[in-house]
Amino acid sequence: MQATVQSDPGSDEFALLADQFRPELLAHCYRMLGSLQDAEDQVQETLLRAWRSYGSFEGRSSVRTWLYRIATNACLRAMENRERRPLPSGLGAPGDDPVTPTAPSTPEVTWLEPFPDALLRPESADPAAVAAARSGLRLALIAALQQLPVRQRTVLILRDVLGWRAAEVAELLGTSATAVNSALQRAREQLQKTVPVADEIHEPAEQADRALLDRYAAAVENADVDALVDLLHEDATFEMPPIATWFSGRENVLRFLGAQVLTNPGYFTLVQVSANGQPAFAFYTRDEDGIRRAHAVQVLTLRGSLIAGVVTFLDPGLFPAFGLPPELPAAGEAEVPAQ
Repeated sequence: MQATVQSDPGSDEFALLADQFRPELLAHCYRMLGSLQDAEDQVQETLLRAWRSYGSFEGRSSVRTWLYRIATNACLRAMENRERRPLPSGLGAPGDDPVTPTAPSTPEVTWLEPFPDALLRPESADPAAVAAARSGLRLALIAALQQLPVRQRTVLILRDVLGWRAAEVAELLGTSATAVNSALQRAREQLQKTVPVADEIHEPAEQADRALLDRYAAAVENADVDALVDLLHEDATFEMPPIATWFSGRENVLRFLGAQVLTNPGYFTLVQVSANGQPAFAFYTRDEDGIRRAHAVQVLTLRGSLIAGVVTFLDPGLFPAFGLPPELPAAGEAEVPAQ
């Protein structure tokens, strides 16, 4: 006689809740940690801890707030013995020689990573929750958060991004509301010095923005540096972790690209994606056999009608998170559509 396995109603109920909140918890942990992989690890830890204690959940707060408490504590533990994750611009002044080859990569630095927007759009997620999770994911903001002390970073995320009351944050962190408000003020002052004005930076929603991105992709694929002159802001920046050297100002950026990057038309193939609520491209490079291999993910910051910032993450290992293959067929064969 075959035994019948009965499912645990409590486990089934918790699984439904976990599916609903997973995307925004992932965004929250990413804001705290600056790494998609680390964020995924802490979300798994959060859901495991929550599942184990779900039977004793008393409902004194909403399930969402309860999960955020667990996730925040998990991230705080994870940050105890880890270095902050910067971008090159957070480590030093821009380079002053765009023509000379840059210094080798710096593997000893644990770099900030991009966040694929597609991870916030699962079919099961509530649209309002997705919209809330997307807020505050801009790359410049995440980089600035990484510069803050852990306590200030946590307070600012909980208060300004999630909208928690000072008393709620104080209870979570084991401190006073006065201390929370003081940390929040210091964090806000620091961010005002480093983060561009939020309403000047936007997603590529308008036709003019899409045209700008199309022109940019064509210029890069054709190695046409001259075509980029009208696309970059006068104070544009260009970064490329894990290389610590970065450049500031349109002239220096264009000199660098012309001398060291865009030297061979047809070498790059760009696939449009989106990351951190911003337009982005996945870069493939063509080898001698015509096969195009994963190379980098580039996140763009638009200001007005121009590109103000370019961060090129030189890490092919990021492609699976964007749902992209490690290789594309040779030109003329089946292509991967843009996301």
